[in-house]
Amino acid sequence: MLPTFLFGPFLYSCCLARLATGAEGAIDYSRDIRPILADRCYACHGPNEDARESGLRLDVRERALAEADSGKRAIVPRKPRASEMIRRILAEDADERMPPPHSHKTLTPSEIEKLRQWIHQGADWREHWAFLAPVAPELPLVKNEAWPRTPIDYFVLARLEQSGWAPSSEADKETLVRRVTLDLTGLPPTLEEIDAFLADQSPQAYERLVDRLIESPRFGEHMARYWLDAVRFGDSFGRHMDPMWDMWPYRDWVIKAYNSNKPYDQFITEQLAGDLLPDPTDQQLVATGFNRLHISYGEGTVLPEEAFVGNVVDRVVTTGTVLMGLTLECSKCHDHKYDPLKMTDFYSLFAYFNSIDGEPQFQRPELPFEPTLTYVKPEAKSRYAMLAARASEIEKDIAALRTATAESTEYANWLAEEPGRKRDEKLLDGYLKDHVEKFRQLEEQLASVQRDKGEISCTTMIWKERKEPRPAQVLNRGEYDQPGASVERSTPPFLPPLPEGSPRNRLGLAQWLVSREHPLTARVAVNRFWQQVFGVGIVKTSDDFGSQGEAPSHPHLLDWLAVEFIQDGWDVKQLMKRIVLSAAYRQTSRVRSAEFGVRSEQELTPDSSLRTPHSTLRTPHSADPENRLLGRGPRFRLDAEILRDQALYVSGLLVERQGGPSVKPPQPDGLWLAVSAGDSEGTQKFTQDVGPEKVHRRTLYTFIKRTAPPPQLAILDAPSREAACVRRERTNTPLQALLLLNDPQYFEAARALAERVLSDANHSPKEDAATMFRVAVGRRAEEKELAELLDLYQSSLAHFERNTGEANKLLTVGERPPLANLPVARLAALTTVGNLVLNLDETLTKR
Repeated sequence: MLPTFLFGPFLYSCCLARLATGAEGAIDYSRDIRPILADRCYACHGPNEDARESGLRLDVRERALAEADSGKRAIVPRKPRASEMIRRILAEDADERMPPPHSHKTLTPSEIEKLRQWIHQGADWREHWAFLAPVAPELPLVKNEAWPRTPIDYFVLARLEQSGWAPSSEADKETLVRRVTLDLTGLPPTLEEIDAFLADQSPQAYERLVDRLIESPRFGEHMARYWLDAVRFGDSFGRHMDPMWDMWPYRDWVIKAYNSNKPYDQFITEQLAGDLLPDPTDQQLVATGFNRLHISYGEGTVLPEEAFVGNVVDRVVTTGTVLMGLTLECSKCHDHKYDPLKMTDFYSLFAYFNSIDGEPQFQRPELPFEPTLTYVKPEAKSRYAMLAARASEIEKDIAALRTATAESTEYANWLAEEPGRKRDEKLLDGYLKDHVEKFRQLEEQLASVQRDKGEISCTTMIWKERKEPRPAQVLNRGEYDQPGASVERSTPPFLPPLPEGSPRNRLGLAQWLVSREHPLTARVAVNRFWQQVFGVGIVKTSDDFGSQGEAPSHPHLLDWLAVEFIQDGWDVKQLMKRIVLSAAYRQTSRVRSAEFGVRSEQELTPDSSLRTPHSTLRTPHSADPENRLLGRGPRFRLDAEILRDQALYVSGLLVERQGGPSVKPPQPDGLWLAVSAGDSEGTQKFTQDVGPEKVHRRTLYTFIKRTAPPPQLAILDAPSREAACVRRERTNTPLQALLLLNDPQYFEAARALAERVLSDANHSPKEDAATMFRVAVGRRAEEKELAELLDLYQSSLAHFERNTGEANKLLTVGERPPLANLPVARLAALTTVGNLVLNLDETLTKR
């Protein structure tokens, strides 16, 4: 049977009219046709041989043009009327129409017209765009040659002009400095930084700003967060008892890699195969933690081989998603239905990741989860040696005290006073703790030294290859206990072969991924970096570059960026600089009235940006709500981590200390109990850390228990880190507003912001409100806005002057006590203003 599409009589008549009139413009197979065929036809007429019907295959040109089992040809180039595909698409008879009505597949008139035009124009065919190596295109010709600032802009402008649009004007300098500072550091600019940029009138002012931000240590912290989402980094095993593990050295390695501008090809190689490099350093071994971040099974919950297979499958799937943008998991149980991936391809990749030396299959926190490395922060090795020596001395003193006490007469009387007691170690320990003050002091000293050691060292998981590779087999339907034919290590044949001379191990696999011939790695990487700043990738489906993924909005731009990235030596900082220097990036995010037929210029908030109760902005219907044509600057709600970091930063609370063990800011009591069983090694009952030096650190360092991630992050769409996430969704729920207004840390930030301005006794309430607004929003408030803030301040002040007890209670929220000698009612009133300012739409949105 040939494929057809569900098509009612009304749609049929509309389509006949379109067929009669024809359509203008060339049809592009990759952009216009392949997505249609992949979505509607490949399930029955695609790569999967087991599901294929009537011998017709539409993903390969020669098979699509050949006779089907019926003797007819689905596609006859330049002859739509002779093509059985078109006839069956338009068939009124339900028995003739394909796919049958029960498939629930439909086709719009414009899509049918594209198919007809494509056949009429010769049915030009080429392989899926993402599987062809990128080639640097020539810069397109544009009419407005004065607008482009970088080569990026020629591609953007050409696409706009093709659609009859013009780019937007450049954003004002206050908007630009806030936008680019958030995009490159994850924190907003200070007032001093804003003023310095506004005062610098030189043509190089913006580029100097970008250079300074890229060289900031905050750059690596910000960039690392996106990568940690992708590689499912967490601080716990992720299943069952979900105990903690020490993988923070890997997180710190990622931060340092971005800050040192480690070339992306080396960045990938060290993570996939750092242990296979000649004389690997401790840092290169730590990098292989990439292969150990999968969630792990608890003992007694699954069989050993089931756990082993699950771990290896996770490594393969994550590698495919993060580095190649492929849905490899679809080929675990059968040939991929849409992409040219066979089951044998999946298990040939599986064979690269199944030969770890010594990894236990279950969570046993009391035992080392081998292979491991005793890691010490590079900058703290001398301190670690000193602490280790001190610990050894204390342990010797404790041992000597134990021996002396065991032989003492005091201990022997004591034993005599207890009927039936015999000498044993537990009794001795109890006696020492209850009766020997020096023992208690030594134990406290040892605990303090061990805590200090734990801040700079840990035992962390790495990868170590077995001497002999473990055999690999295809698993029938992906079942761990149904092995089939043996497979060797190899890469999918539809992609380029391994580079000549590459070893058949993970190092060779890494060399294959970063070879110039590989069509996916560079494209996938630059697309995600683009997504970071524009909110959506050039390929929207950044996790799927296969035939089911969305076609790129600017395919030539994507290829140009990928080729330049490789030619620049995989230079991430240069790529980020190139993107943010473009005129496309610098555009205002406002929607122009000419585009949408509204009288005045309106700001677009197309996603989940929160609004203040006083907001009067409207969201006009947009012809391009996601800004896919890039006719304006990026605008979207900030990520969960940036929202928290921003609140702490503008209030002066943020503690900027890099690296080390993850910390536990306040969360609801009992949060972990519901998902913990037995003794979960420190993760059964949540106990927050104490002290601003821990609870006020950047959110990047927050402890992530993967079965119960921090609700402050989850509510604002941060992933749980149980699986690779390369594209976050943005939702808009009442819980988000309630969190941002009432969470203790956000409220504490509002109070600290109030203290910051109130500490200057020379400021009037109006000046205080103006400063708070500008610190949070990044621009000067208009008089109308200030009037509203002052109204809130005055009404709040009157309330708290009448209710001093309520004011005092409000000011105790948070970890840091309120500053002394500040008027309580004024501070409480300004805290209310700060709470509002931190929740303004402009504060929560990158614009």
